[in-house]
Amino acid sequence: MVKHVILWQLKDELDTQQKEKVKSEIKQGLEGLSGKIPGLLQIHVYKDGLSSSNADLMLDCEFADEAALKGYAVHPAHVAVAGQKVRPYTKTRICLDFEI
Repeated sequence: MVKHVILWQLKDELDTQQKEKVKSEIKQGLEGLSGKIPGLLQIHVYKDGLSSSNADLMLDCEFADEAALKGYAVHPAHVAVAGQKVRPYTKTRICLDFEI
């Protein structure tokens, strides 16, 4: 199995209320991919970090294998969520993929 973990920071120009709305929409959009992408076993978005955090959101996914992760990256449902709900509002993205 493969883990796919991403940390995002939201853009500075978003105020607190906008950030909360964006985080909720990202969570809903990404977690809504569950059951729609072959080989995607689990998907969770964490949006309520402690004040000691320097990231705003974390995506934690589990895939059957590396081929499933590659399929997810180009799957139209994922591409739509990433393009409409994630990329327009994030300034940094850090990714770690690893086998478990």
